[in-house]
Amino acid sequence: MSIADNLARVRQRIADAACRAGRSPEEVALMAVTKTFPPAIIREAYNAGQRLFGENRVQEFAEKAGSLADLPKVEFHLIGHLQSNKAAKAAQIFAGIDSVDSLHLAEKLNAGAERAGKRLPVLLEINVGGEVAKSGVAPGSPELESLLLAASRLEHLEIRGLMSIPPFTEDPEGSRPFFRVLHELRDQIAVRKLSAVSMDILSMGMSHDFEIAIEEGSTCVRVGTAIFGPRPPK
Repeated sequence: MSIADNLARVRQRIADAACRAGRSPEEVALMAVTKTFPPAIIREAYNAGQRLFGENRVQEFAEKAGSLADLPKVEFHLIGHLQSNKAAKAAQIFAGIDSVDSLHLAEKLNAGAERAGKRLPVLLEINVGGEVAKSGVAPGSPELESLLLAASRLEHLEIRGLMSIPPFTEDPEGSRPFFRVLHELRDQIAVRKLSAVSMDILSMGMSHDFEIAIEEGSTCVRVGTAIFGPRPPK
C-alpha cells in the first residue's frame, strides 16, 4: 500500500477509536514520525495531506530541513530525547519540542528560543513506567514541580501539555493503565491553573497502541511504522 493509503487507513482507525470513546475525531492530531526516513518520503506524506511530523534527532532533521523548507503550513516537532548542548539548535529548527524532561533543559530551550525570536511550544515528558532506560520526569516528582513553577519566568516557552511512552507490552491493552496515569496527571495539573501552563495536549500512543491511547484521552498520536513501514537502516 502507498503512504497515502496508509495515512487514510490510520486516520480511519483514529476516527473509529474516537467514536468508540464518544469523542470527535477532530480532537485527535496525527503526528507522522519520520526518523530515519529521507525528505522524499516526508514530501510524499505531505502531498497526501499530512502536515504534522515528529523527528527524533536534531542533527538528522537539520540535514533534512533545507530540502523541505518550501513546504507551507508544515510543522516538525522533536519527540526524541534532547541533550541540553543541542537545545539552541533545536529551538531554532523545530516548531515544538515534545520531550522536555528537566528544568535545566527548559532553561536552555528558553534561551535558544529567545535568540531565535520565537515562543516555543513544549510538552513535558513523563516517565509513567519508571523505566531507568527511558527519559522523562516521574509523576509527582520535585523535578516536575520545578518545571511547572518555573513556567512563568520562561517567557519564550509555552508549556502546552504532557507526553509519555509507556512500557512496551505485546498486548496493546497493557498500555492502558499507563495512559490513564498520564491523563489523571494532566487533569491534576490543569485544575491548579498555574501561570503560563496549559494542559491542552496529551501526547500518547504510537503505531502499536494508539487506539487504546485515544480511548484514554490522547489528543495527539505519534505514528511511524503504520504509515511508512519498517524503518530503513541507520
